[in-house]
Amino acid sequence: MEASDTATTIFDESNKENVPPTCDNNKGMTPIPHTTTALKNKKGCNRKPKRVPLADITNLFNNSTTTRPHQRQIGVSDLRRTHTIHRSVLELDHCHTTFVCFAIKRVHVFRHGKLLLNLLEACSSIRSLATTKCLHALSITMGPIPKQSIFIHNNIIYSYISVGEVLHARKVFDALPQRTVVSYNTLITAYCRRGDVDDAWNLFWHMRGSGFVPTQYTLSGLLSCELLGLSQGFQLQALSIKDGLYDVDAFVGTALLGMFGRHGCLDEAFWVFDDMPHKSLVTWNSMLSLLARNGFVEDCKVLFRELVGMGVSLSEGSFVAVLSGLVDSEDLEYGEQMHGLMVKCGFGCEITAVNSLIYVYVRCKAMFLVGRLFEEVPIQNVVSWNTIIDALVKSESPKMALELFLNMSGRGLMPSQATFVAVIDSCTSLRNSACGESVHGKVIRSGFESDVIVGTALLDFYAKCDDLSSAHKCFDQIEEKNVVSWNALILGYSNICSSTSVLLLQEMLQLGYSPNEFSFSAVLKSSSISDLHQLHGLVIRTGYESYEYVLSSLVMAYTRNGFINEALSFVKEFNNPLPVIPSNIIAGIYNRTCQYHETIKLLSLLEKPDVVSWNIVISACARSNNYNEVFELFKHMHSASIHPDSYTFMSVLCVCTKFCRLDLGSSLHGLIIKTNLSNCDTFLCNVLIDMYGNCGRIDSSVKVFEETTYKNVITWTALINAFGLNGYAHEAVKRFQNMELMGLKPDALALRAVLSSCRYGGLVREGMGIFRQMGTNYGIPPELDHYHCIVDLLAKSGLIKEAEKIIASMPFPPNTNIWRSFLEGYKRQEFA
Repeated sequence: MEASDTATTIFDESNKENVPPTCDNNKGMTPIPHTTTALKNKKGCNRKPKRVPLADITNLFNNSTTTRPHQRQIGVSDLRRTHTIHRSVLELDHCHTTFVCFAIKRVHVFRHGKLLLNLLEACSSIRSLATTKCLHALSITMGPIPKQSIFIHNNIIYSYISVGEVLHARKVFDALPQRTVVSYNTLITAYCRRGDVDDAWNLFWHMRGSGFVPTQYTLSGLLSCELLGLSQGFQLQALSIKDGLYDVDAFVGTALLGMFGRHGCLDEAFWVFDDMPHKSLVTWNSMLSLLARNGFVEDCKVLFRELVGMGVSLSEGSFVAVLSGLVDSEDLEYGEQMHGLMVKCGFGCEITAVNSLIYVYVRCKAMFLVGRLFEEVPIQNVVSWNTIIDALVKSESPKMALELFLNMSGRGLMPSQATFVAVIDSCTSLRNSACGESVHGKVIRSGFESDVIVGTALLDFYAKCDDLSSAHKCFDQIEEKNVVSWNALILGYSNICSSTSVLLLQEMLQLGYSPNEFSFSAVLKSSSISDLHQLHGLVIRTGYESYEYVLSSLVMAYTRNGFINEALSFVKEFNNPLPVIPSNIIAGIYNRTCQYHETIKLLSLLEKPDVVSWNIVISACARSNNYNEVFELFKHMHSASIHPDSYTFMSVLCVCTKFCRLDLGSSLHGLIIKTNLSNCDTFLCNVLIDMYGNCGRIDSSVKVFEETTYKNVITWTALINAFGLNGYAHEAVKRFQNMELMGLKPDALALRAVLSSCRYGGLVREGMGIFRQMGTNYGIPPELDHYHCIVDLLAKSGLIKEAEKIIASMPFPPNTNIWRSFLEGYKRQEFA
């Protein structure tokens, strides 16, 4: 093909609307010097051309001319035969620059416009500002070329845009003596991609004012702009219908779909889709993605089924669009069906589609399918690994996440920012300092230590491992700190009650950072009395006093520092009801200070109380002896679909224990089993053991005890007390001895429970033995309750003198219970 044919094919008038294709080649090019200078310096070149021989280029130009008709013109075949000018430019060094400049001189001499077009085509894949400037300069020195100048200038505009120099492109555009629709489309599209919607819009109206008729490519470029306003979109829609561009092909309609979708105008998007006379696969994919992103999963499935029924060849984007909407475990079966269809259509190994499928399985918590899919796919990228590692961390499997990270590193894949963040989070969950430090080393080797997201994750890891020195070093290494990184460090110091948190807040303000609600919540956590009022004033000045987290932290800070009245004053200062969390905190203060009526009054104002609010009210009623209210509140809470937690059950079970309500207690136990709390929550099991023991069901107490996963001293104490209350004194002592064999050291309550059992069963020898060991073996001096148990045991057994000796040895005066037990024993012995 000759050069003239090539130029006509590439820059045909019928293709004016098409923007020249982009290219990902980013290699540079040596700027072309002035031709005369280059020829003068030709002799000074010491290096030889590496690949393109001089003879090939010389012969090419010696055998071509434009002034003699009997000599042939330079065509693309000639350029390809001599390894092409494109390759000569790519492999350019100083000597090559000389050869190309020699060729350019000949072009300049013969004013061969079509050869310049070939050169522009050859250089189109080289995104270099220097190359573009040289070609621009050459087009100026050559002067106007009939029927060719506009094509050359349009391509120079595009070349400037491709290297990001939109301002240079606009200067070329403004200087054009003649423009076409392509000139406008190229620059408008560039403005839209950069987000310069005002410049694009103004140029569009300038185009119309100059008499040019916009094409479908003009409108689709504008409609694809992320920042285009909705009113502007409606104007373009009306213009496309008026000019008939809406019905030409799918370009404008598809762009309108995207524009309405970005603005959340789903009804308008549906109307556009239904009215489009021509729909491409991209149109269908856009609609599927729009439905999936906005939660219309079922509609998305129906539309996809319709697309498959049309017999259209699906693309990878079709599957990605549908899979993006599958978020619940209910969608797992459909996700597996999509997986099968992907494999059938040949997309089973396409990395983007596979990653989307992994996301679906992760969201559906089907980790076994994630592992199987990951092993089956021959090609994985960093995104695939990141997805699974992050899923393992969130599913509380940090060890598996670390193992997968090591496997990934072993395969030679370079971790990304997201990889390190997920792995550091897994180390934080494990509180594994050695592992975290190893990952930190990999972060440094990968050059991510100054990254704000990775650096903040490292900072948080060290802070939660109580290594504030390393946390501060990570903070200092972050180049561009943000509020999140400051908050993480402040919280780290606040957790150890360090005054450094306040100093950090001051430094943060001095450097121009604006603290947010989490900054104040963190610093208030460890604030002292001297700092508290200043921080409160700063909170008011910055307008964060009404934020729930900040308000809760303020109330807690005043309470912690002993300012109870100031904490309670927040109730009076706010005209509207307080948010839930601050209300719960203040209600807890009322509850602890026995102001039960105020507790109920405050929480009754909440529109949507949470489970903590209910627990506080139930506890207040129980403490104020309103036991019937406790059961009524629990029923109402259950009917309101507020799921009770362990604290709720403990409060209600304590009332059942006090009134020996075995029926209600066993019903609550059944509800606890349904919620899977009985085996995991030790404190709840302790209350159940005590409840059954007080209700005379020692078999149920033993069963609950044996089913308890983690037994503590209180668990053993509850069982010992249950045996004692039900007359199994020997079994109680045996259990006490078993507790000691398990390595648990009895406390004062456990000793009282076993002494009470000996008292109920008349086990004088066992009781006296344990009593004598209290100070020596257990390190617990006997208290009034212990003395009462042993005096009562001795008095009931007729050992009045021994009881009198015990009373005489007491380090404090005996109370009425001790004297009553002694006198009853004395009276019983006297009558005997």
